Amino acid sequence: MTTEDVLQLTDADGVRTLTLNRPKAYNSLTVELKERLLAALRDAAADPGVRAVVLTGSGKAFCAGQDLKEHVGMLRTGDKAPLSTVAEHYNPIVRTIVDMPKPVIAAVNGPAAGAGAAFAYAADLRIAAGSANFMMAFANVGLGPDSGASWTLQRLIGYGRATELMLLARTVDSTEALRIGLVSEVVTDEELPSRAHALAARLAAGPTLAYSKIKGVLATAAESTLEEALAAEGEAQGVLGATADHAEAVDAFVAKRTPDFTGK
Repeated sequence: MTTEDVLQLTDADGVRTLTLNRPKAYNSLTVELKERLLAALRDAAADPGVRAVVLTGSGKAFCAGQDLKEHVGMLRTGDKAPLSTVAEHYNPIVRTIVDMPKPVIAAVNGPAAGAGAAFAYAADLRIAAGSANFMMAFANVGLGPDSGASWTLQRLIGYGRATELMLLARTVDSTEALRIGLVSEVVTDEELPSRAHALAARLAAGPTLAYSKIKGVLATAAESTLEEALAAEGEAQGVLGATADHAEAVDAFVAKRTPDFTGK
């Protein structure tokens, strides 16, 4: 399988869709796929033509996490790569998703486990197909969480529930995921691609610089005092108040028309 095969990229309406494409292996993460995904995320972050990102999987799964066959094979040959993959691959991937200066939507089309689930948790929004489920499988293989799951999961569903899911490695189906706030919407498997693209296209047509600042102040507020949060908000408003998008929004409001945002 070539590098081009393991990750598919499509662009439409300002949306870049990244599709993990190892369906026979439930889109489990090899070194090749991790490197390709990291590069693609960085490209999307830097490309001004990309105004929103969708991350999804091909076939019946979103992502089963680490490819354990590759992992075990490397360990048996004395290859040290599996021991450094968290620092070299998983951490930078999650950091790039979280820091993406534009919205990221995880379209979870099936099972999401381990690092695969963590990638979805790192996204700004999660839409699940009815067949989707989530599992923090780390304890089952004698490991602790990685890929930022210890940070993202408890912020989504709370410390107690996150602890339960980490310790018990229990599968959460799409119905429960919606109930506990792990996803914002559940649609049929058939509807998921179009629904995710429609939401991403809506965001892509919006004030993307404002979205970037919104993400930033929320991240700051999650770990700061009220005074620090107020200062971050004030700084963001100072920048956004001078943008073309803000001026366009005000003009559109006065003229009673729909604003045409450019992300500037």
